[in-house]
Amino acid sequence: MAVELSTWDAQGTPATPTFSTMRFPAGEAHVKVAVEHSTPADLTEIATLRGTDGDDLLMLGMWADAVRQRGSRSVALVPYLPGARQDRGLPFGAKVYADVLNGFHVDQVIAFDPHSPVIVDLVERLTVVTSEQVVRDHVVAGSDYSGIIAPDKGAVARASAVATACDLPVFRAEKHRNPDTGKLDGFSCEPLPDTGRLLVVDDICDGGGTFMGLAGSTGLGRERLGLWVSHGVFSGRAAQLADHFGEIVTTDSYPAQQHIDGLRTVELSLYLTKEIR
Repeated sequence: MAVELSTWDAQGTPATPTFSTMRFPAGEAHVKVAVEHSTPADLTEIATLRGTDGDDLLMLGMWADAVRQRGSRSVALVPYLPGARQDRGLPFGAKVYADVLNGFHVDQVIAFDPHSPVIVDLVERLTVVTSEQVVRDHVVAGSDYSGIIAPDKGAVARASAVATACDLPVFRAEKHRNPDTGKLDGFSCEPLPDTGRLLVVDDICDGGGTFMGLAGSTGLGRERLGLWVSHGVFSGRAAQLADHFGEIVTTDSYPAQQHIDGLRTVELSLYLTKEIR
């Protein structure tokens, strides 16, 4: 997944891109000046990084250095903030990724629904776009959803914010682990309504085991369940999610690892770029 580059003029209107990317034969990232603008100080240079590819992260750094040398303003759109799930332990991955991003000295970094507040405090000049408006606009509006399900304790705040934005009730589910082994032992959920569709809301989906386990514990068929995840990695058994959820929606923050039947992907560009300052 390549870094996407664009340029805005002083009025916030897209202009001819200043830079283009390339790689030397040995593989090193490089950025070339594609257009010589006469007034670089009046331009905002924008780079979009999706996913966590290390080579693309280096390309982002090359771009940031080129922008800084030319005297333009730099904005990095990093919808899936790398390292947000590594917010403790050895190594402290969240800080490693944050240090890399901070080292680029980008004027503004914009991320979408980071997994952990820890990395939010580590990344400098960060603007966070939350998920509730996107879910309301692209999933709930005009639908027959009658409630939101938080799949575990970690998702309660996010699901509750979506429920409030959509004027829907929220139902809390919980994962249970065997105290001796630490392995997942099952799920429980607050009583659910007898009719209407329900939307499970969370930030990240890898293999989908949590969501499939939750769906099975509710006893509801796929026609009554939908799934929203802000970042769809979709690894492992994730293709089987379609057996449990009649609607699956994510964003283009991360390049999905496999095809999911019926998956719908929301473009984040408008939600991110409107936060450029």
